[in-house]
Amino acid sequence: MTYSVPDKIKALWFIPTHGDSRYLGTSEGGRAVDLPYLTLIAKAADSLGFYGALLPTGRSCEDSWVVASALAPQTERLRFLVAVRPGLQSPTLAARMTATLDRISNGRLLINVVTGGDPVENQGDGIFLSHAERYEVTREFLDVYKAVLRGETVEHQGKHFRISDGRLLFPPVQTPHPPLYFGGSSAEANDVAAQQIDKYLTWGEPPAQVAEKLATVRALAEKAGRQVSFGIRLHVIVRPTNAEAWAAADELISRLDDSTIAAAQGVFARMDSVGQARMSKLHGGRRDKLEVSPNLWAGVGLVRGGAGTALVGDPDTVAERIDEYRRLGIDTFIFSGYPHLEEAFRFGELVLPRLPLDHPIPGRADTVNTGPFGETIAGDHRPASRVNED
Repeated sequence: MTYSVPDKIKALWFIPTHGDSRYLGTSEGGRAVDLPYLTLIAKAADSLGFYGALLPTGRSCEDSWVVASALAPQTERLRFLVAVRPGLQSPTLAARMTATLDRISNGRLLINVVTGGDPVENQGDGIFLSHAERYEVTREFLDVYKAVLRGETVEHQGKHFRISDGRLLFPPVQTPHPPLYFGGSSAEANDVAAQQIDKYLTWGEPPAQVAEKLATVRALAEKAGRQVSFGIRLHVIVRPTNAEAWAAADELISRLDDSTIAAAQGVFARMDSVGQARMSKLHGGRRDKLEVSPNLWAGVGLVRGGAGTALVGDPDTVAERIDEYRRLGIDTFIFSGYPHLEEAFRFGELVLPRLPLDHPIPGRADTVNTGPFGETIAGDHRPASRVNED
């Protein structure tokens, strides 16, 4: 199947509402989640020129809608990718929340449709549905949700929702609705993406595996008479040299012990998420074979659920690996790194200027005036010799 390769890409960052750290799997070097710190990250991403920022969802995170509402007034251009949760929210309530946040952010909202993949967490939220049933709910939810956001008055009686006079009084800024992002690797997820989603997201698997996933969704979308665009979720570890970057990767997991890895892998194994199973299979819980593709490192996934791979290398190497995914047809990249504040600056300064972005980044001064002695003295004038008045 032929496909078009995007000329330009979007680069987003990540807001770590579950906490941040200098070392994975330990409290050492950990940072508490509070609004001042999250604001620092959001402002950094905004000033560096990232298109937007993903806010995660789940019981391990602060609520993404509340945090995005707090961060929107602190930023100017940054868009916020926030989750709707079919099964946890009614579609009409989610539509009102969407329209409100889109309006108060002046059209800077992106929507992440999250079906959920941890049965234990789902049950804690009152969801006792099988994997297939959750995707049934998602399809029905989106039918109502999108119609309401389009300005329709909805009368709906389905298997999972019954809606009478469902409508909005205050429409969103973006029409017909903010862009819908969605990820999932199962057959049910692929069907939802092909039929109802604007942008299909994959986690950072090796390029050959990503190509297969994209081809599957493309074919399903074509069969449904639709086109879907594609995005990818990746961590990054970028340093001035490849050697420094790989040393930083080793340092990130240097405090991990085998029992912590085993406990994390046990949690991931209980999930019915096909995507999580694919992530875990990349490393098998082992430390000795973590480079699963050139410069693609699976060490993050030893203890972190969801996206578990990082691009590791110097700026040119990382930019080339990103371009490798672009050539597969991916136009949106959601990056993160530890700690998220410092890595935002490293990536923003070292890699963003090398990427074919479709959104502007602030201009960089060619020179920085540091003065004759490491700092500017008396403005831009050197001190004059003192005149002897004796």
